[in-house]
Amino acid sequence: MTSRLSNDTVQALPASVAVPSYDRARIAPGIVHLGVGAFHRAHQAAYVDECLAAGETDWGIVGVSLRSGDTRDALAPQDGLYTLAVRDSGGESLNVIGSILSLLVAPENPGAVLAALTDPRTRIVTLTITEKAYLRAAGGGLDAAHPDIVHDLANPHMPKTAHGFLAESLARRRATGCQPFTVLCCDNLPANGATLHRLLVEFAALRDARLAQQGDARVPGDARLTGDASLAQHIADEVAFPSSMVDRIVPATTDTDRTRISGLLGVEDAWPVMTEPFRQWVIEDDFPAGRPSWEKSGVTMVGDVGPFEDMKLRLLNGSHSAIAYLGLLSGHATVDRAFADPAIRQFVDQLWAEAIPTLPQDAGLDTADYIAQLARRFSNTALAHRTAQIANDGSQKLPQRIVASAIERSEAGAVPERLTLVVAAWIAACEARGRTLPENHFTDPLDLPLVALFGRNLPTEETVATVFDLAGFAKDHTELQTLIGLTAAHLERLRQGGPAGAFAALGI
Repeated sequence: MTSRLSNDTVQALPASVAVPSYDRARIAPGIVHLGVGAFHRAHQAAYVDECLAAGETDWGIVGVSLRSGDTRDALAPQDGLYTLAVRDSGGESLNVIGSILSLLVAPENPGAVLAALTDPRTRIVTLTITEKAYLRAAGGGLDAAHPDIVHDLANPHMPKTAHGFLAESLARRRATGCQPFTVLCCDNLPANGATLHRLLVEFAALRDARLAQQGDARVPGDARLTGDASLAQHIADEVAFPSSMVDRIVPATTDTDRTRISGLLGVEDAWPVMTEPFRQWVIEDDFPAGRPSWEKSGVTMVGDVGPFEDMKLRLLNGSHSAIAYLGLLSGHATVDRAFADPAIRQFVDQLWAEAIPTLPQDAGLDTADYIAQLARRFSNTALAHRTAQIANDGSQKLPQRIVASAIERSEAGAVPERLTLVVAAWIAACEARGRTLPENHFTDPLDLPLVALFGRNLPTEETVATVFDLAGFAKDHTELQTLIGLTAAHLERLRQGGPAGAFAALGI
Protein backbone atom coordinates (compact mmCIF):
# COMPACT_ATOMS: atom_id res chain seq x y z
CA MET A 1 0.00 0.00 0.00
CA THR A 2 1.71 3.19 -1.23
CA SER A 3 -1.04 5.87 -1.06
CA ARG A 4 -1.38 7.87 2.17
CA LEU A 5 -4.44 9.40 3.72
CA SER A 6 -4.33 13.09 2.67
CA ASN A 7 -6.37 15.95 1.28
CA ASP A 8 -5.90 14.39 -2.17
CA THR A 9 -7.14 10.90 -1.20
CA VAL A 10 -9.74 11.55 1.48
CA GLN A 11 -12.70 12.00 -0.84
CA ALA A 12 -12.05 8.62 -2.47
CA LEU A 13 -12.39 6.66 0.77
CA PRO A 14 -15.15 4.05 1.10
CA ALA A 15 -18.63 5.45 1.70
CA SER A 16 -18.70 3.80 5.13
CA VAL A 17 -15.95 6.17 6.33
CA ALA A 18 -17.08 9.64 7.47
CA VAL A 19 -14.84 12.40 6.12
CA PRO A 20 -14.68 16.19 6.71
CA SER A 21 -17.70 17.87 5.12
CA TYR A 22 -16.04 21.30 5.12
CA ASP A 23 -13.39 22.91 2.91
CA ARG A 24 -10.21 22.65 4.99
CA ALA A 25 -8.55 25.36 2.88
CA ARG A 26 -11.04 27.87 4.28
CA ILE A 27 -10.39 27.03 7.94
CA ALA A 28 -8.39 29.56 9.99
CA PRO A 29 -6.40 28.61 13.09
CA GLY A 30 -7.98 29.78 16.33
CA ILE A 31 -6.73 27.19 18.82
CA VAL A 32 -3.18 26.14 19.70
CA HIS A 33 -3.04 22.79 21.47
CA LEU A 34 -0.03 21.79 23.57
CA GLY A 35 0.42 18.03 23.82
CA VAL A 36 -1.03 16.71 20.58
CA GLY A 37 -1.28 13.05 21.59
CA ALA A 38 -3.88 10.35 21.12
CA PHE A 39 -6.26 11.63 23.79
CA HIS A 40 -6.46 15.10 22.26
CA ARG A 41 -7.08 13.61 18.84
CA ALA A 42 -9.90 11.41 20.17
CA HIS A 43 -11.48 14.12 22.29
CA GLN A 44 -10.98 17.88 21.80
CA ALA A 45 -10.01 17.63 18.13
CA ALA A 46 -13.12 15.55 17.42
CA TYR A 47 -15.38 18.11 19.12
CA VAL A 48 -13.73 20.94 17.17
CA ASP A 49 -14.13 18.93 13.95
CA GLU A 50 -17.89 18.98 14.53
CA CYS A 51 -17.84 22.75 15.08
CA LEU A 52 -15.97 23.23 11.80
CA ALA A 53 -18.53 21.06 10.04
CA ALA A 54 -21.26 23.32 11.46
CA GLY A 55 -19.69 26.33 9.77
CA GLU A 56 -17.49 27.79 12.56
CA THR A 57 -14.50 28.18 10.28
CA ASP A 58 -12.13 30.17 12.54
CA TRP A 59 -11.36 27.46 15.10
CA GLY A 60 -8.83 25.22 13.38
CA ILE A 61 -6.13 23.70 15.57
CA VAL A 62 -2.35 24.14 15.50
CA GLY A 63 -1.00 21.08 17.28
CA VAL A 64 2.22 21.34 19.28
CA SER A 65 4.35 18.47 20.57
CA LEU A 66 6.48 19.58 23.51
CA ARG A 67 8.79 16.56 23.31
CA SER A 68 9.15 14.34 20.24
CA GLY A 69 8.27 14.74 16.59
CA ASP A 70 6.52 11.37 16.30
CA THR A 71 3.00 12.73 15.83
CA ARG A 72 4.15 15.39 13.36
CA ASP A 73 6.16 12.84 11.40
CA ALA A 74 3.12 10.56 11.13
CA LEU A 75 0.49 13.17 10.33
CA ALA A 76 2.28 15.90 8.34
CA PRO A 77 2.42 13.71 5.16
CA GLN A 78 -1.33 13.19 5.72
CA ASP A 79 -2.07 16.96 5.88
CA GLY A 80 -2.96 16.47 9.53
CA LEU A 81 -5.75 14.00 8.74
CA TYR A 82 -6.20 10.80 10.74
CA THR A 83 -8.86 8.20 11.40
CA LEU A 84 -10.80 8.06 14.65
CA ALA A 85 -12.02 4.49 15.15
CA VAL A 86 -14.89 4.32 17.65
CA ARG A 87 -15.13 0.76 18.91
CA ASP A 88 -17.27 -1.26 21.27
CA SER A 89 -18.13 -4.91 21.62
CA GLY A 90 -20.82 -4.53 18.94
CA GLY A 91 -18.78 -2.97 16.15
CA GLU A 92 -16.75 -0.02 14.89
CA SER A 93 -17.24 3.27 13.04
CA LEU A 94 -14.52 5.21 11.23
CA ASN A 95 -14.37 9.02 11.05
CA VAL A 96 -11.56 11.02 9.44
CA ILE A 97 -10.83 14.13 11.55
CA GLY A 98 -9.69 17.32 9.79
CA SER A 99 -9.51 19.91 12.58
CA ILE A 100 -5.70 19.81 13.02
CA LEU A 101 -4.35 22.18 10.39
CA SER A 102 -0.63 22.01 11.18
CA LEU A 103 1.77 20.38 13.63
CA LEU A 104 4.83 21.87 15.32
CA VAL A 105 7.58 20.30 17.43
CA ALA A 106 8.70 22.66 20.16
CA PRO A 107 12.27 21.35 20.70
CA GLU A 108 12.99 21.69 16.98
CA ASN A 109 11.61 25.20 16.55
CA PRO A 110 10.43 27.02 19.68
CA GLY A 111 10.19 30.23 17.65
CA ALA A 112 7.50 28.73 15.43
CA VAL A 113 5.49 27.72 18.50
CA LEU A 114 5.79 31.22 19.96
CA ALA A 115 4.69 32.66 16.62
CA ALA A 116 1.56 30.49 16.66
CA LEU A 117 0.81 31.47 20.25
CA THR A 118 1.23 35.18 19.52
CA ASP A 119 -0.83 35.07 16.32
CA PRO A 120 -3.83 37.39 16.97
CA ARG A 121 -6.11 34.71 15.49
CA THR A 122 -5.20 32.40 18.39
CA ARG A 123 -7.86 32.92 21.03
CA ILE A 124 -7.69 29.66 22.97
CA VAL A 125 -4.73 27.53 24.08
CA THR A 126 -5.64 24.02 25.23
CA LEU A 127 -3.36 21.54 26.99
CA THR A 128 -3.13 17.75 27.42
CA ILE A 129 0.47 17.39 28.57
CA THR A 130 -0.15 14.81 31.38
CA GLU A 131 0.06 15.51 35.09
CA LYS A 132 3.84 15.27 35.38
CA ALA A 133 4.48 17.99 32.77
CA TYR A 134 3.06 20.67 35.07
CA LEU A 135 6.29 20.31 37.07
CA ARG A 136 4.79 20.57 40.55
CA ALA A 137 6.84 20.06 43.68
CA ALA A 138 5.65 17.64 46.36
CA GLY A 139 3.74 20.42 48.11
CA GLY A 140 1.78 21.30 44.97
CA GLY A 141 3.63 24.48 44.01
CA LEU A 142 5.90 24.98 41.04
CA ASP A 143 9.13 22.97 41.11
CA ALA A 144 11.39 25.98 40.65
CA ALA A 145 14.48 23.76 40.80
CA HIS A 146 13.45 21.59 37.85
CA PRO A 147 16.13 21.88 35.14
CA ASP A 148 13.59 22.84 32.47
CA ILE A 149 12.11 25.59 34.65
CA VAL A 150 15.63 26.87 35.36
CA HIS A 151 16.33 26.83 31.61
CA ASP A 152 13.14 28.71 30.73
CA LEU A 153 13.81 31.42 33.30
CA ALA A 154 17.29 31.93 31.85
CA ASN A 155 16.15 31.67 28.21
CA PRO A 156 12.63 33.11 28.00
CA HIS A 157 12.72 33.40 24.21
CA MET A 158 13.65 29.70 23.77
CA PRO A 159 11.38 27.87 26.23
CA LYS A 160 11.03 24.13 26.79
CA THR A 161 8.04 23.93 29.13
CA ALA A 162 4.38 24.80 28.78
CA HIS A 163 4.94 27.42 31.48
CA GLY A 164 7.72 29.04 29.48
CA PHE A 165 5.77 29.09 26.23
CA LEU A 166 2.62 30.48 27.84
CA ALA A 167 4.48 33.16 29.81
CA GLU A 168 6.60 34.38 26.89
CA SER A 169 3.72 34.45 24.43
CA LEU A 170 1.42 36.26 26.87
CA ALA A 171 4.18 38.81 27.48
CA ARG A 172 4.63 39.35 23.74
CA ARG A 173 0.89 39.70 23.19
CA ARG A 174 0.70 42.27 25.98
CA ALA A 175 3.63 44.20 24.56
CA THR A 176 1.91 44.48 21.16
CA GLY A 177 -1.56 45.25 22.55
CA CYS A 178 -2.99 41.86 21.54
CA GLN A 179 -5.76 40.46 23.75
CA PRO A 180 -4.67 37.46 25.89
CA PHE A 181 -5.82 34.03 24.78
CA THR A 182 -7.86 31.87 27.14
CA VAL A 183 -5.91 28.96 28.65
CA LEU A 184 -8.00 25.76 28.83
CA CYS A 185 -6.38 22.91 30.76
CA CYS A 186 -7.73 19.47 29.82
CA ASP A 187 -5.54 17.32 32.07
CA ASN A 188 -6.59 15.34 35.14
CA LEU A 189 -5.56 17.89 37.76
CA PRO A 190 -7.83 19.00 40.60
CA ALA A 191 -9.36 22.37 39.68
CA ASN A 192 -7.11 22.18 36.64
CA GLY A 193 -7.69 25.72 35.40
CA ALA A 194 -7.08 27.28 38.81
CA THR A 195 -4.09 24.99 39.35
CA LEU A 196 -2.42 25.96 36.08
CA HIS A 197 -3.25 29.63 36.73
CA ARG A 198 -1.47 29.47 40.10
CA LEU A 199 1.55 27.64 38.66
CA LEU A 200 1.91 30.07 35.78
CA VAL A 201 1.67 33.09 38.08
CA GLU A 202 4.41 31.52 40.23
CA PHE A 203 6.55 31.00 37.14
CA ALA A 204 5.92 34.55 35.91
CA ALA A 205 6.84 35.98 39.32
CA LEU A 206 10.18 34.15 39.18
CA ARG A 207 10.68 35.47 35.67
CA ASP A 208 9.83 39.03 36.78
CA ALA A 209 12.31 38.77 39.64
CA ARG A 210 15.05 37.52 37.33
CA LEU A 211 14.50 40.36 34.89
CA ALA A 212 14.56 42.85 37.75
CA GLN A 213 17.92 41.46 38.87
CA GLN A 214 19.21 41.91 35.32
CA GLY A 215 18.14 45.55 35.36
CA ASP A 216 15.64 44.83 32.59
CA ALA A 217 18.49 44.49 30.10
CA ARG A 218 16.94 43.81 26.73
CA VAL A 219 17.53 40.42 25.11
CA PRO A 220 16.90 39.90 21.38
CA GLY A 221 13.56 38.20 20.92
CA ASP A 222 12.59 38.66 24.57
CA ALA A 223 9.33 40.38 25.45
CA ARG A 224 8.78 43.08 28.05
CA LEU A 225 5.48 44.34 29.32
CA THR A 226 4.39 47.87 28.73
CA GLY A 227 3.04 49.85 31.66
CA ASP A 228 3.59 49.23 35.34
CA ALA A 229 2.09 45.76 35.75
CA SER A 230 4.40 42.80 36.12
CA LEU A 231 3.84 39.75 33.96
CA ALA A 232 2.71 37.81 37.03
CA GLN A 233 0.11 40.47 37.83
CA HIS A 234 -1.05 40.59 34.21
CA ILE A 235 -1.59 36.83 34.15
CA ALA A 236 -3.27 36.89 37.57
CA ASP A 237 -5.71 39.65 36.61
CA GLU A 238 -6.22 39.53 32.86
CA VAL A 239 -5.92 35.92 31.62
CA ALA A 240 -8.84 33.47 31.87
CA PHE A 241 -8.14 29.90 33.01
CA PRO A 242 -11.48 28.02 33.01
CA SER A 243 -11.37 24.55 34.50
CA SER A 244 -12.62 21.57 32.53
CA MET A 245 -13.28 17.87 32.93
CA VAL A 246 -12.58 15.47 30.07
CA ASP A 247 -13.48 11.82 29.74
CA ARG A 248 -12.91 9.27 27.02
CA ILE A 249 -10.95 6.03 27.12
CA VAL A 250 -8.18 6.06 24.49
CA PRO A 251 -5.91 3.00 24.41
CA ALA A 252 -2.55 3.18 22.70
CA THR A 253 -2.62 2.49 18.96
CA THR A 254 -0.86 -0.74 17.98
CA ASP A 255 0.75 -1.78 14.71
CA THR A 256 -2.14 -4.23 14.29
CA ASP A 257 -4.55 -1.29 14.55
CA ARG A 258 -2.61 0.63 11.90
CA THR A 259 -2.61 -2.29 9.48
CA ARG A 260 -6.32 -3.04 10.00
CA ILE A 261 -7.48 0.58 9.66
CA SER A 262 -5.32 1.17 6.59
CA GLY A 263 -6.85 -1.93 5.02
CA LEU A 264 -10.36 -0.64 5.64
CA LEU A 265 -9.49 2.78 4.20
CA GLY A 266 -7.62 1.49 1.15
CA VAL A 267 -4.84 4.00 1.92
CA GLU A 268 -2.24 4.11 4.65
CA ASP A 269 -3.01 5.94 7.90
CA ALA A 270 0.22 6.08 9.91
CA TRP A 271 -1.45 6.95 13.20
CA PRO A 272 -5.17 6.26 13.61
CA VAL A 273 -6.69 6.59 17.09
CA MET A 274 -8.85 3.99 18.85
CA THR A 275 -11.55 5.06 21.30
CA GLU A 276 -14.90 4.17 22.85
CA PRO A 277 -18.35 5.59 22.01
CA PHE A 278 -18.65 7.42 25.35
CA ARG A 279 -17.24 10.92 25.60
CA GLN A 280 -17.73 13.81 28.00
CA TRP A 281 -16.43 17.35 28.26
CA VAL A 282 -17.53 19.78 30.98
CA ILE A 283 -16.11 23.32 30.77
CA GLU A 284 -16.45 26.45 32.87
CA ASP A 285 -17.82 29.10 30.52
CA ASP A 286 -15.19 31.86 30.81
CA PHE A 287 -13.83 32.80 27.37
CA PRO A 288 -13.32 36.58 27.03
CA ALA A 289 -11.83 36.19 23.54
CA GLY A 290 -14.64 33.93 22.30
CA ARG A 291 -15.03 30.20 21.82
CA PRO A 292 -16.62 27.62 19.50
CA SER A 293 -20.26 26.67 20.11
CA TRP A 294 -19.16 23.48 21.81
CA GLU A 295 -22.50 23.01 23.53
CA LYS A 296 -24.04 22.19 20.12
CA SER A 297 -21.75 19.13 20.01
CA GLY A 298 -22.69 17.90 23.46
CA VAL A 299 -20.18 19.77 25.64
CA THR A 300 -21.61 20.81 29.01
CA MET A 301 -20.86 24.48 29.74
CA VAL A 302 -21.14 25.27 33.45
CA GLY A 303 -20.27 27.85 36.07
CA ASP A 304 -18.38 25.37 38.28
CA VAL A 305 -16.83 22.19 36.96
CA GLY A 306 -15.71 21.02 40.42
CA PRO A 307 -18.42 18.43 41.21
CA PHE A 308 -18.13 16.81 37.76
CA GLU A 309 -14.35 16.78 38.03
CA ASP A 310 -14.42 15.16 41.47
CA MET A 311 -16.83 12.48 40.29
CA LYS A 312 -14.67 11.62 37.31
CA LEU A 313 -11.35 11.68 39.18
CA ARG A 314 -12.57 9.63 42.13
CA LEU A 315 -14.89 7.17 40.39
CA LEU A 316 -13.47 6.68 36.90
CA ASN A 317 -9.79 7.55 37.28
CA GLY A 318 -9.56 6.11 40.79
CA SER A 319 -11.06 2.79 39.75
CA HIS A 320 -8.94 2.79 36.58
CA SER A 321 -5.81 2.99 38.73
CA ALA A 322 -7.13 0.22 40.96
CA ILE A 323 -7.84 -2.01 37.96
CA ALA A 324 -4.41 -1.24 36.49
CA TYR A 325 -2.30 -2.10 39.54
CA LEU A 326 -4.39 -4.99 40.84
CA GLY A 327 -4.77 -6.24 37.28
CA LEU A 328 -1.02 -6.20 36.71
CA LEU A 329 -0.41 -8.02 39.98
CA SER A 330 -3.06 -10.59 38.96
CA GLY A 331 -1.63 -11.15 35.48
CA HIS A 332 -4.29 -9.26 33.48
CA ALA A 333 -2.96 -7.31 30.50
CA THR A 334 -6.11 -5.31 29.67
CA VAL A 335 -8.86 -3.51 31.56
CA ASP A 336 -11.69 -5.69 30.29
CA ARG A 337 -9.90 -8.86 31.39
CA ALA A 338 -9.09 -7.42 34.80
CA PHE A 339 -12.63 -6.15 35.29
CA ALA A 340 -13.98 -9.58 34.34
CA ASP A 341 -12.01 -11.06 37.27
CA PRO A 342 -14.76 -11.58 39.90
CA ALA A 343 -12.53 -10.53 42.81
CA ILE A 344 -11.36 -7.31 41.10
CA ARG A 345 -14.92 -6.51 40.01
CA GLN A 346 -16.19 -6.94 43.58
CA PHE A 347 -13.35 -4.80 44.88
CA VAL A 348 -14.12 -2.01 42.40
CA ASP A 349 -17.77 -2.01 43.48
CA GLN A 350 -16.61 -1.62 47.08
CA LEU A 351 -14.12 1.08 46.08
CA TRP A 352 -16.91 3.08 44.45
CA ALA A 353 -19.03 2.70 47.58
CA GLU A 354 -16.14 4.03 49.66
CA ALA A 355 -15.45 7.00 47.35
CA ILE A 356 -19.02 8.16 46.63
CA PRO A 357 -19.60 9.70 50.10
CA THR A 358 -16.64 12.04 49.50
CA LEU A 359 -18.43 13.68 46.54
CA PRO A 360 -20.63 16.79 46.90
CA GLN A 361 -24.08 15.61 47.92
CA ASP A 362 -25.92 18.75 46.77
CA ALA A 363 -24.56 19.06 43.21
CA GLY A 364 -27.14 16.87 41.48
CA LEU A 365 -24.62 14.14 40.58
CA ASP A 366 -26.21 10.85 39.52
CA THR A 367 -23.49 8.55 40.83
CA ALA A 368 -25.58 5.37 40.37
CA ASP A 369 -25.97 6.01 36.63
CA TYR A 370 -22.33 7.08 36.35
CA ILE A 371 -20.87 3.90 37.83
CA ALA A 372 -23.29 1.81 35.75
CA GLN A 373 -21.86 3.50 32.65
CA LEU A 374 -18.33 2.89 33.95
CA ALA A 375 -19.04 -0.82 34.37
CA ARG A 376 -20.18 -1.03 30.74
CA ARG A 377 -17.15 0.92 29.55
CA PHE A 378 -14.66 -1.19 31.51
CA SER A 379 -16.27 -4.33 30.01
CA ASN A 380 -15.67 -3.15 26.43
CA THR A 381 -13.70 -6.03 24.91
CA ALA A 382 -12.99 -4.14 21.67
CA LEU A 383 -10.66 -1.54 23.19
CA ALA A 384 -7.93 -3.74 24.70
CA HIS A 385 -6.90 -0.87 26.98
CA ARG A 386 -3.62 -2.00 28.51
CA THR A 387 -3.28 -1.98 32.28
CA ALA A 388 0.40 -1.03 31.87
CA GLN A 389 -0.59 2.13 29.98
CA ILE A 390 -2.87 3.27 32.81
CA ALA A 391 -0.21 2.37 35.39
CA ASN A 392 2.22 5.07 34.23
CA ASP A 393 2.94 8.05 36.52
CA GLY A 394 1.08 6.76 39.56
CA SER A 395 2.87 9.12 41.96
CA GLN A 396 1.39 12.03 39.98
CA LYS A 397 -2.10 10.55 39.55
CA LEU A 398 -2.93 8.96 42.89
CA PRO A 399 -3.07 12.16 44.99
CA GLN A 400 -6.22 13.41 43.25
CA ARG A 401 -7.65 10.03 42.29
CA ILE A 402 -7.25 8.14 45.56
CA VAL A 403 -5.42 9.95 48.37
CA ALA A 404 -7.80 12.92 48.53
CA SER A 405 -10.77 10.58 48.98
CA ALA A 406 -8.89 8.56 51.59
CA ILE A 407 -8.15 11.70 53.60
CA GLU A 408 -11.79 12.77 53.53
CA ARG A 409 -13.02 9.32 54.55
CA SER A 410 -10.56 9.20 57.41
CA GLU A 411 -11.49 12.70 58.55
CA ALA A 412 -15.14 11.63 58.61
CA GLY A 413 -14.29 8.78 60.98
CA ALA A 414 -14.54 6.03 58.34
CA VAL A 415 -11.71 3.64 57.53
CA PRO A 416 -10.55 4.00 53.89
CA GLU A 417 -9.63 0.32 53.53
CA ARG A 418 -10.20 0.00 49.78
CA LEU A 419 -8.69 3.35 48.90
CA THR A 420 -5.46 2.61 50.74
CA LEU A 421 -5.26 -0.81 49.10
CA VAL A 422 -4.98 0.98 45.74
CA VAL A 423 -1.95 2.92 47.03
CA ALA A 424 -0.42 -0.32 48.31
CA ALA A 425 -1.08 -2.00 44.96
CA TRP A 426 0.78 0.81 43.19
CA ILE A 427 3.79 0.32 45.49
CA ALA A 428 3.63 -3.46 45.01
CA ALA A 429 3.42 -3.11 41.23
CA CYS A 430 6.44 -0.79 41.25
CA GLU A 431 8.33 -3.35 43.34
CA ALA A 432 7.30 -6.14 40.97
CA ARG A 433 9.02 -4.63 37.94
CA GLY A 434 12.11 -6.64 37.12
CA ARG A 435 10.72 -9.51 39.19
CA THR A 436 7.25 -10.79 38.27
CA LEU A 437 6.67 -7.92 35.80
CA PRO A 438 8.99 -6.77 33.00
CA GLU A 439 11.54 -4.23 34.21
CA ASN A 440 10.16 -1.27 32.23
CA HIS A 441 6.53 -2.39 32.08
CA PHE A 442 5.40 1.07 33.18
CA THR A 443 7.21 4.16 34.39
CA ASP A 444 6.95 6.80 37.09
CA PRO A 445 8.77 10.11 37.70
CA LEU A 446 9.93 8.67 41.04
CA ASP A 447 11.45 5.51 39.54
CA LEU A 448 15.06 6.25 40.54
CA PRO A 449 14.38 6.96 44.23
CA LEU A 450 11.84 4.14 44.37
CA VAL A 451 14.32 1.58 43.03
CA ALA A 452 16.89 2.78 45.55
CA LEU A 453 14.33 2.55 48.35
CA PHE A 454 13.20 -0.97 47.46
CA GLY A 455 16.82 -2.09 47.38
CA ARG A 456 17.23 -1.17 51.07
CA ASN A 457 14.73 -3.85 52.18
CA LEU A 458 13.34 -1.69 54.98
CA PRO A 459 10.45 -2.78 57.21
CA THR A 460 7.14 -2.46 55.39
CA GLU A 461 5.80 0.53 57.31
CA GLU A 462 9.08 2.40 56.93
CA THR A 463 9.03 1.72 53.20
CA VAL A 464 5.48 3.06 52.93
CA ALA A 465 6.30 6.15 55.01
CA THR A 466 9.24 6.91 52.74
CA VAL A 467 7.10 6.46 49.61
CA PHE A 468 4.49 8.83 51.04
CA ASP A 469 7.23 11.37 51.71
CA LEU A 470 8.73 11.03 48.23
CA ALA A 471 5.35 11.41 46.53
CA GLY A 472 4.01 14.05 48.90
CA PHE A 473 0.93 11.93 49.71
CA ALA A 474 -1.12 13.57 52.53
CA LYS A 475 1.91 15.72 53.32
CA ASP A 476 1.70 17.35 56.80
CA HIS A 477 -1.89 16.14 57.14
CA THR A 478 -3.32 14.97 60.45
CA GLU A 479 -4.44 11.69 58.82
CA LEU A 480 -0.97 10.90 57.41
CA GLN A 481 0.01 8.24 59.93
CA THR A 482 -3.39 6.56 59.68
CA LEU A 483 -3.06 6.26 55.91
CA ILE A 484 0.52 5.01 56.17
CA GLY A 485 -0.53 2.32 58.65
CA LEU A 486 -3.42 1.11 56.50
CA THR A 487 -1.32 1.11 53.34
CA ALA A 488 1.51 -0.78 55.06
CA ALA A 489 -0.88 -3.51 56.25
CA HIS A 490 -2.19 -3.94 52.71
CA LEU A 491 1.32 -3.96 51.23
CA GLU A 492 2.42 -6.68 53.62
CA ARG A 493 -0.56 -8.82 52.56
CA LEU A 494 0.20 -8.21 48.88
CA ARG A 495 3.82 -9.21 49.44
CA GLN A 496 2.85 -12.37 51.28
CA GLY A 497 -0.24 -13.53 49.38
CA GLY A 498 -0.69 -11.33 46.32
CA PRO A 499 -4.04 -9.73 45.49
CA ALA A 500 -5.90 -12.82 46.73
CA GLY A 501 -4.42 -12.34 50.21
CA ALA A 502 -5.29 -8.64 50.22
CA PHE A 503 -8.81 -9.32 49.00
CA ALA A 504 -9.35 -12.06 51.60
CA ALA A 505 -8.67 -9.54 54.37
CA LEU A 506 -11.57 -7.48 52.96
CA GLY A 507 -13.89 -10.45 52.80
CA ILE A 508 -13.68 -10.79 49.03
